Amino acid sequence: MNPAASDLYAVDGASDAATSNVWRTREDLWEYLTHTAEKIGSDLSAETNLRLTRDIIDVLDRLALVEGHWAHPGLAAVDELRAFAIAGDVAGLSEAVERIKHRRRLPAPAAGVALSEGEAGSNGRPRFEVLLVDDCTAADGAAFVHEMLRQRRPQDPFVYEINIVPSYEDAVAALLLNTDIQACVIRPGFKTRSRRPLEQDIRDFLAASATRDLQNGRVLDPARPIQRILRLAEKAAELRPSLDLYLVAGVSIEKLGGSLTSRFSRIFLRADSLELHLSILRGIGERYETPFFTAIQNHSRRPGGVFHALPVSRGGSVSNSKWIKDMEEFYGLNLLLAETSATSGGLDSLLDPHGSIREAQRLAARAFGARQTFFVTNGTSTANKIVHQAMLAPGDVVLVDRNCHKSHHYALLLAGAKVAYLEAYPMNEFSLYGGVPLSSIKKMLLDYRAAGRLHEVKMLALTNCTFDGIVYDVERVMEECLAIKPDLIFLWDEAWFAFAGFHPIYRRRTAMAATQALEERFRSSAAQEKFAAQAVALFEAETGNPKDDDVWLRTRLVPDPQKARLRVYATQSTHKTLTSLRQGSMIHVYDQDFAGLSEEAFREAYMTHTSTSPNYQILASLDVGRRQAELEGCELVQKQADLATSVASAIDQHPLLRKYFRILNTSDLIPQEFRSTVSPMPLMDGLAAMDASWHNDEFVVDPSRLTMYIGATGVDGDTFRHHYLMDGHGIQVNKTSRNSVLFMTNIGTSRSSVAYLIEVLVKLAEAFESAAETRSPRAKMAHSLMVSRLTKGAPPLPDFSSFATRFRTDDVLPDGCIRTAYFETYKPDACEYLTDHGVRQRIKEGQEVVSAAFVTPYPPGFPVLVPGQLISANVLDFMAALDTREIHGYDKDHGYRVLRPGKTG
Repeated sequence: MNPAASDLYAVDGASDAATSNVWRTREDLWEYLTHTAEKIGSDLSAETNLRLTRDIIDVLDRLALVEGHWAHPGLAAVDELRAFAIAGDVAGLSEAVERIKHRRRLPAPAAGVALSEGEAGSNGRPRFEVLLVDDCTAADGAAFVHEMLRQRRPQDPFVYEINIVPSYEDAVAALLLNTDIQACVIRPGFKTRSRRPLEQDIRDFLAASATRDLQNGRVLDPARPIQRILRLAEKAAELRPSLDLYLVAGVSIEKLGGSLTSRFSRIFLRADSLELHLSILRGIGERYETPFFTAIQNHSRRPGGVFHALPVSRGGSVSNSKWIKDMEEFYGLNLLLAETSATSGGLDSLLDPHGSIREAQRLAARAFGARQTFFVTNGTSTANKIVHQAMLAPGDVVLVDRNCHKSHHYALLLAGAKVAYLEAYPMNEFSLYGGVPLSSIKKMLLDYRAAGRLHEVKMLALTNCTFDGIVYDVERVMEECLAIKPDLIFLWDEAWFAFAGFHPIYRRRTAMAATQALEERFRSSAAQEKFAAQAVALFEAETGNPKDDDVWLRTRLVPDPQKARLRVYATQSTHKTLTSLRQGSMIHVYDQDFAGLSEEAFREAYMTHTSTSPNYQILASLDVGRRQAELEGCELVQKQADLATSVASAIDQHPLLRKYFRILNTSDLIPQEFRSTVSPMPLMDGLAAMDASWHNDEFVVDPSRLTMYIGATGVDGDTFRHHYLMDGHGIQVNKTSRNSVLFMTNIGTSRSSVAYLIEVLVKLAEAFESAAETRSPRAKMAHSLMVSRLTKGAPPLPDFSSFATRFRTDDVLPDGCIRTAYFETYKPDACEYLTDHGVRQRIKEGQEVVSAAFVTPYPPGFPVLVPGQLISANVLDFMAALDTREIHGYDKDHGYRVLRPGKTG
């Protein structure tokens, strides 16, 4: 292969290639084959044709390493092309490549089974692959596949191809890499080990998985077919829970039905190929259903008259207007036809759903692994308020991350709960916060236990993942907290993490997946045995009282499974990371006591905060977004993460980019005490490395979040965002700090947009370089001072000082009541304004200066002051050093709004 082609299309490390970017490598290799085959011909010299043929053979050798995980084009196509290339049959090679090029979007017929004219021409039907796990070397296996493919009909709503793998290891590899797989059929004849070379990354993943299974008492025994089938079914459900699983057995399926039914959608006899075929299509159809989106489409097509509110309904006030017809031209007539305030005709009511909305929410619960899911049409800010109001009563204590989204702080004000703020670890150099260490959470709970107030603690609220991509080990946090307080409620703000449930590795750190795992574990006898063994070290034998808190802090706690209750809520901004119109959000519930303790309160809270006129277009987009997430979420999330790593790699490898920019890695964002991982970016080392990190580390970094350090440019983050990126090149970013910019890839990010970002960064680096060469001595000094200001001496991020004494419960524990302080400000002459100097003077005089308002700078976007909080010098120093245009709750002319001394009751 010529050097240019090698750079573009090589698979690093040949058979030891990392698998995280297999989709990209495979796509490039097939494109290169097509491009090169088009060049070969009689008009080129024999030497050139020979060189191009050798390039093709090289690419085919590389494709052979990964193509076995796909049914189409598959290894047969690779072998066919290699035969032509080795024989020097240029014409045959070109013809075969062209044929494969056109067939790549069509299902290949089985041997001896021709596609009908209708099937071959129906390109609009969605296509997918069915993974068949069976050692099909025997004639019986081949006949089974032939019979399955023969059942396909032109009238089928979907088209599938069968991807055959002979072993457990091959099946796991295919499920990890081939996101076209939507169903899995298992036959008892499969082997345990793969007979062909697997990528080193896959071998590492399998080895680590086997070790964890062994530790959990799950052994893959080749001599026990049913046990082997169960283990593969469990692994498939773990990696790709949305897949439909089917078992095809030869005999005694009645007995198998009793032991395996819970693991499989259905069990079939060998001869039931038609029923299996129809079941596969039905399974896909159930995921493809969008009850509310379908209902609103039907409504838009139905003739009728509008004699109620909403003049825009059916385009009434727009289509016949002389002045606003451009609205219809811009948005389209369908948007107007679908706009209505009716709740009949299949459209249902969001506040009291019994039809299409209820069914859409049921499907969303299935997709996200929840027991119940509720749609929210005005954002996760509202979703958070709903959960807080539903779970909390005045006087309840809530442990909450101090730098969580402001909606939590406002929700706690409304609920009247007492707030005990937890501190995340700071990254002062970058003006960023990480996550709250588990040791801090445990200590806070133990402090409340020691003070006899643990019964007052109702909820723990944390952000997972944070804006900057710090992800908790959700399962471990809940497990250890429940060991201290078995009835603790958890609210996980997953506003930026809705996509995570659809990727094999991301999923385990989502609230719903972690809760499912804990529920299954608590049901096992091993859990009770483990708790009993640990109790000896944690409780005094004579009295049964807990031993010193230090022992509890040093121990990785396990709860009493007979007492622990799983009461978990997750709020997600679907519109932020999945397909949905703006403000489309969901609340996922996995609460074992929901029906008995929370359902009525939740319904009232939902009524309180939900509009009686919800936007139906948002609801429809949530329904469609769920369909997409179930059917192609795995593929899109893997691409999103891989594209982010390609940006990081490009910056690291480009000398000029590296001079001015740096992507912060795991070592920068997570202190060593919270991780065992040494890899700067685990996904770059492959899925196995990422899997190990996400299983073992207390905190991990979402690889699709790229925090780019820009201190060396001498430009602050806010200026870089607005002037250089958005105004200069149309690149939008959500967040900056004083010396960093956050880039986020998502499921809509394309390779072209990634290439454009890198191109823009190169242009900016060249501009910085040119400016550096032409600066005057005075300008150089000024620039050097700005760089120093951005890279050194940043003020420490402020901890929560404390609530003023009059708003605290006691002098020992930190909780205070925001609500009391907030309504104190309603009293006449209760407040005044103080400048920075005025506040510092009163602090110097020994007075308490109490904030009367939320003060929230953007960035970083969380309140540095809340009502009732003492203003400290640390907070003032931080505020003075901020480079930001927007500070909510702070008056630039008058300063801080504070409570007057002596004006409180």
